[in-house]
Amino acid sequence: MNEADIQTFWNAHPCGDHIVGGLHGQFADDYESFFAAYDDWRYRQEGHIPDCLDRIDWRGRRVLEIGLGQGAESEQLIRRGARWSGLDLTAESVERVRARLTVRNLQHEAVRQGSALSIPWPDNSFDLVFSHGVLHHIPDIRSAQAEIHRVLRPGGRLVAMLYARRSLNYQVSIRLVRRAVLAAAYPLRNGKLLRRSELLRAHLANAERSGLRRYLDLDNFTHANTDGPHNPYARVYTPREVAAEFPDFELVESYQRYMHAPPLPIRRLPGERRLGWHLWVELRARDRAGP
Repeated sequence: MNEADIQTFWNAHPCGDHIVGGLHGQFADDYESFFAAYDDWRYRQEGHIPDCLDRIDWRGRRVLEIGLGQGAESEQLIRRGARWSGLDLTAESVERVRARLTVRNLQHEAVRQGSALSIPWPDNSFDLVFSHGVLHHIPDIRSAQAEIHRVLRPGGRLVAMLYARRSLNYQVSIRLVRRAVLAAAYPLRNGKLLRRSELLRAHLANAERSGLRRYLDLDNFTHANTDGPHNPYARVYTPREVAAEFPDFELVESYQRYMHAPPLPIRRLPGERRLGWHLWVELRARDRAGP
């Protein structure tokens, strides 16, 4: 897996774009209407996000957001008083977020295209780094966390949302239900009934290309079952795995939100604090080693 594949996928599939009609589709480059529709959908679907952001005091802090999507959280942070800068791997996201900042007159410091493996800011630039739903798409997470540590001031914080291993979505929907459905559908893949489901057709095509057994390997299957069947890489985490993979940081807090496990109808079930799909973590930068 290489970063170019990940960049190509997300440049062509901006996060959530297809759900509200697409900036260059239904909204025909009407940025204000698109962002209003997108934010309305996002915070109805994931209404926990503003509450999670409110757990942190952003006022007057120099904040770097890594991975920008449509800029919804970028706006949330700016409106909460952050001295905000943004970084994204894709030109498409950078263009959209710049448009959001312009049409909504949101004050900020910088928006740059670049990689979390080589962050284009000097050492000790930020008080906080924020990343929502992005770091779990970086295969070389050890290098990324080292770069985040470098640009943080001593004692700075990283606040991130990662996909949760101990979640209903991973342990039941992805690991059991979806794999079972695909295995059962595979022998019938040329039948007319299965052709009606575009999503299932895509998964069956993946299985044909790689071989069913290899595709059903849990690591491979996870990549294709978080952000669509063409997503090249995704990983799930426990708090212990976060602590191990972010050695330049101390894990301060972790908690889970968002009951989400399609195709299971679970949105209104209790238990998101134990089984939610979103693992929120706050980490404190460890002191740098001396010379």
